[in-house]
Formats: sequence, structure tokens, C-alpha cells
Amino acid sequence: MQVTVKLFASFRTGRTPIELCAYPEGTTVADVVAEKEIPVAEVGIMLLNHRHVKLDRELADGDVLALFPLREEGSMKQLDDFLTERAVDGLVGLACQSDASLHFDLSCAEVEAAILELGLCPARYQRNRQTISGAGQLTLLRSSVAVIGCGGLGGYVIEQLARLGVGRIDAIDPDVFEEHNLNRQLLATLSNLGQYKVNAAERRVGDLNPAVQLVPHPVAFSAANGRELLAGATVVVDALDNLATRFELVEICRELGIPLVHGAIAGWYGQVATQLAGADISGFLSGAEAGTKGVETRLGNPSFTPAVVASLQSAEVCKVILSLGGTACDRLLICNLLEMEFEEIRL
Repeated sequence: MQVTVKLFASFRTGRTPIELCAYPEGTTVADVVAEKEIPVAEVGIMLLNHRHVKLDRELADGDVLALFPLREEGSMKQLDDFLTERAVDGLVGLACQSDASLHFDLSCAEVEAAILELGLCPARYQRNRQTISGAGQLTLLRSSVAVIGCGGLGGYVIEQLARLGVGRIDAIDPDVFEEHNLNRQLLATLSNLGQYKVNAAERRVGDLNPAVQLVPHPVAFSAANGRELLAGATVVVDALDNLATRFELVEICRELGIPLVHGAIAGWYGQVATQLAGADISGFLSGAEAGTKGVETRLGNPSFTPAVVASLQSAEVCKVILSLGGTACDRLLICNLLEMEFEEIRL
């Protein structure tokens, strides 16, 4: 398998800074460190595809591994000084982050992580600070969320998670945009018609927050590929419109022990439920005919219903990742926007 290895600061002395390396299956980060003759005691941050990992993490074909020395070493200390000196009231602006990225040859995500580890705050998140702590913002950056379905619900969820600062979003949807999507799907535009929804999501996230990596998967989620698609996810978001696939998703998340935030919409109505490890929300879906579309095919969906339900889902994702507040676990929250009523059903 082929792995790109990037070395930073003092690790570059006498070594190739960026190298495409061939390794056998089963190779771990520790194996790479040993092969590069880097003392383990000197290793600080280890990023695999922009996500923090440990030495025992196995690598896969196409991975990008970045190794940084401990912060007191070389240019990592210089990076700290660079950011600290340019911070204003504890905030680091986009211009400074861009300069740091170029000067130290780091990705936007790596610079953002360094800012948060210093107890500073990227200026884009300054309105988050009364709600989310610096440590919480760093946890979000180091998290990965898989969004299954990138239509009405999924488009809004991706938008909100990217603005929130979730470090990696895997967008999974095989469909392209059609004209009837324009009334309610945030990512649907005239220029996007006929294009894959996941590709539009990738462009949108790139424009919103360069520290967030959106990985597009233009495939249909199924029992056959589900475990592979969800590998490494912190939380999964159900934004599907197919009942049979939804049951498969619930079961796979139960099997893998990954929290799942369910959402569904139809007309003026929507529902949200959260399945934590060990729980089972399939009872909320019982009575549906497997292999059929949901009731939204009869009731339709106006523009506001997906926005409301997706916002509730995004709030659930944030709370699950940060272990905050109470979630919709073991209960189904139903909203009736026509009568402006909310009902709760316990499992």
C-alpha cells in the first residue's frame, strides 16, 4: 500500500520532508516512526488524514501521515510564538492562520489545532466561546461525523457541522441534484443541477471552513459497504429517505457501537431520535414497509421542515461528541410545524 509521510520541524533534518512510501498491510504509525529512525520519546502530534491518532493505529492505502516533534522542539516552538504574538484578545484571525499555514507548511486543520492547544481561539469561533469551551472546540476538530444522505436534511447538517468546526465529515449519497430539489435542499443550486450531491458538499465546505475535511462518497449506503464507510466515525447522522436502508444503518451502528442521530421529515412534520451505544431505536421505525420510500413521497417537503429537523440533529451531534446536556436517547421527538407542537414518545 502507498502512504504519504510528512515530517515537520527537526524531524526533517537528514530525512525527506514529504515522501510517498510503500508499506505492507498491517503497518502501524509506530512502524513508520521506527522506519524513519525517529525516537518515540521525541514524537509529539501524529495526524492521520488530519485526525489525531496513536502509535498503534494501522495505516491504509492512500493515507497521509504527518509527524510532529514535541512542542519544545524547533519550529513547533516557533509556531507557538508566531501564533501567540499575533493573537488579539485571545483570537487568531484568518490572515494569521493563512500566514502560519504557508510559513510552516501546515494544513489549515493543523494550524487550527495548534491554536486551540495554546488556549487561543480561531476568530471564526469567537461566538462559540460562551457555548463551547476551547477544549470542546478542539474535540470537535478531532472528531469525524458520517452523514448518510446529502439531500434536504443532510445538506443542512453538513453546513452546520462545518460551521461548528467538526474536523472531518464523510458525506455519503449516490444521487445527483435534480430540479425538484431546489425548493428545500440547501446545496441545490441552478449551477449544481446534474452534479453529485457529495461533490457539491465538498465545494461548499471548502468555501465555508478550510480546516474541515469533507470526504465525498458518491455511493449508496448498504449492509455490504456500511461498516467500511463508517469506520472511524465518532457519530453517524441518518439523513436517509429509504426505510430499508435506515434499518440497515441502525443495525450497523448498533453493531459498531457508534452513536447515531436519526432524523426524518414529511410535509409539516419531522422527528429526531438518538441511538447511543447499547441502545436501539428501531422500535421507532417499526410498522414501515421495508424497501419503500417514506411518507414524504406523499406529503412532500417545504423548505423549512428540513432546516428545523437538521438543526435538531446537529445539536444532538454536538452534545454527543462533547458529552453535554441531555440527548434524545430512548425517546422520539416529533415536531408538528403546522400547529407548532412538539411531542415526545419514550421507547
